[in-house]
Amino acid sequence: MTLLPKNPSRLIREDDRDSAVERLREAYAEGHLTHEELDGRLGRALTARTRRELGAALASLPEERAGTTSTIATAAGRIRRRGAWRVPRSLKVASAFGRVYLDLSRAVIEYPVVDIELRLGTGRAKITVPRDAIVDVEDLRTGWKDTLYKTRRRSRPGGPKIRISGIMGFGRLKIRHARR
Repeated sequence: MTLLPKNPSRLIREDDRDSAVERLREAYAEGHLTHEELDGRLGRALTARTRRELGAALASLPEERAGTTSTIATAAGRIRRRGAWRVPRSLKVASAFGRVYLDLSRAVIEYPVVDIELRLGTGRAKITVPRDAIVDVEDLRTGWKDTLYKTRRRSRPGGPKIRISGIMGFGRLKIRHARR
């Protein structure tokens, strides 16, 4: 039988460990850690029992960004986000002329609800959402073509809710769920 330390507040919970692992993965995706550093730190995080041990695995990482609203804008051209990018709580996307492609299938989504506000003049937009996401497009106004989106028949509970709002002039929004 293993004896636990007398001060239980120093012990970590499973969600503390999960948060630390996610933070390490984000730091790696942002280029703050090499592959070897990630392996070593993940090993320390997964075997940590106390907050001090877990803190050692996270030492020297940059501070987490607290911003919950971001804006991506361009007059003309392409807006593209894919891979392991951090999705803010509220994302504003503005483009006068051009294409927008947001792939949330592998993105880091830390919030149960994400608001995406589109302000698009001319051009197409495509948004790929996680497989278990719930999508709400009721507050999106389109001027020329309807939004292409079919609600999933079977979605697992617990996925993020993606609320898409805003205005699209001459273009079409296509939304699809990731296959994996």
